[in-house]
Amino acid sequence: MILSALRGGWMAFALALVMSAAAAHEVRPAYLEVREEAAGIFDVLWKTPMLGAARLALEPEFSGEVTRTSPVITRRPPGAAVQTWTIRAPHLRGQTVTIAGLEDTMTDALVRIEFADGSAWTQRLTPDRPTATIPARESAFTVAGVYLTLGVEHILTGVDHLLFVLALLIIARERWRLLKTVTAFTVAHSITLALATLGFVHVPQRPVEAVIALSIAFVAVEIVRGRYGYAGVTARAPWIIAFAFGLLHGFGFAGALSEVGLPEGHIPLALLFFNVGVELGQLVFIAAVLGSAWLIRRVAVRLPRWAELAPPYAVGSVAMLWVFQRVAAF
Repeated sequence: MILSALRGGWMAFALALVMSAAAAHEVRPAYLEVREEAAGIFDVLWKTPMLGAARLALEPEFSGEVTRTSPVITRRPPGAAVQTWTIRAPHLRGQTVTIAGLEDTMTDALVRIEFADGSAWTQRLTPDRPTATIPARESAFTVAGVYLTLGVEHILTGVDHLLFVLALLIIARERWRLLKTVTAFTVAHSITLALATLGFVHVPQRPVEAVIALSIAFVAVEIVRGRYGYAGVTARAPWIIAFAFGLLHGFGFAGALSEVGLPEGHIPLALLFFNVGVELGQLVFIAAVLGSAWLIRRVAVRLPRWAELAPPYAVGSVAMLWVFQRVAAF
């Protein structure tokens, strides 16, 4: 069995992930959109994440002739500060754009510039690379690379999604069951990610996040029940539960993608590569779990059988904490 190593090895890995999850606080990327409405006249939308009641101290800067022609209007939707204003920039192509202060944070910034002739440019800036040059034209290859990276980063920093995948790994165990379970989860969240992102389905994000946390707690309870000999549908056919809850997780992925938006000229391409990035990140996580569990088992001391209950209890406890927090935020 591919997961036989998990019997003694996954406990340390799972508990380490749960401990990091309890202290985790997701910071969504900043988003700069500059849209040309007339020759040399651009509307600017600047969205920065909030940490508590404070806005991250980030500001967009251009290297050339850029003049602000309207006052800044600020809105504060949940979790972000959104500022809008207008600029005059007769020669924006070829300039550099910098997110000042980004180098002192742990977040990224997605920059999207649309010109009146229909061309556009999208780039992801990071603390290590907070500056980029605006080219004359944007290639499809650039869009694919940006959204592929965003997908990988989202799944690897989305601790709630990772805990759900970890719970599925624990309950699936055998190779064939694991393959069907992971495939069902992938298919389900790909469906709802596409439907929600393309506007066919609209679901309030906060209730979705609360139910995602509840899904993790549900699977944790099913693991404990299975250890006591009460095998429910999750233990007998984990792929069914993976598909059902995967639909919810897809709405969660869509909510994250809506934070940065999709490029008008490359919507199918960006959506495809974001989803591919999510799948790649998920596979990397699964490989890390299995590899780490195997290594831990090689060096770890034997633990009593009751110790196998520690990870599902820890996962369930963190998940219920998230449920209370997210419901309270309604």
